[in-house]
Amino acid sequence: MQMKCAFTGHRPEKLPWKFDETDLRCVELKILLAEQVALLEEAGVTEFFSGMADGTDVWLSQIVLTYRKRNPAIKLHCILPYEGQADKWSEAAQKRYHKILEQADSVDYVSRAYYDGCLIARNHRLVESAGLLLAVYKGVRRSGTGATVNYARKLGREIIIIDPVTRMITHTK
Repeated sequence: MQMKCAFTGHRPEKLPWKFDETDLRCVELKILLAEQVALLEEAGVTEFFSGMADGTDVWLSQIVLTYRKRNPAIKLHCILPYEGQADKWSEAAQKRYHKILEQADSVDYVSRAYYDGCLIARNHRLVESAGLLLAVYKGVRRSGTGATVNYARKLGREIIIIDPVTRMITHTK
């Protein structure tokens, strides 16, 4: 479990810059995320689990795939809540999503069709798959990211939290 990391984070609409990935705050966050993945790789983490939600999950998945080009031991596993998760996203976001899925080492669905609770089931499966959770989280308890962080705490997982606004990093057990 120590060599496995799941990630979670807020969707673009919950971040101050929304969908503008050219915003300096977003660019700086992505740089910080890449640095964290590099540190995890140096610590021996080779397997990463993504729920592939738009925003943080997708960015981290892209970073992991970039690192995998120079270190084939790195694996990206996508755990999706249901088929068609990205169907209502913009065309560009859908293209990016499907390109990541094509390159992933595994793609697993919680369900073939959407049902109330499939997102929570996906988040639980992510946490249960890894000993470490990397979360881009601004402390909003009533959110999917907040629930995922709380579930990781309940299971005693190591958690790295990056505040998307201040970019402050905290480590908890």
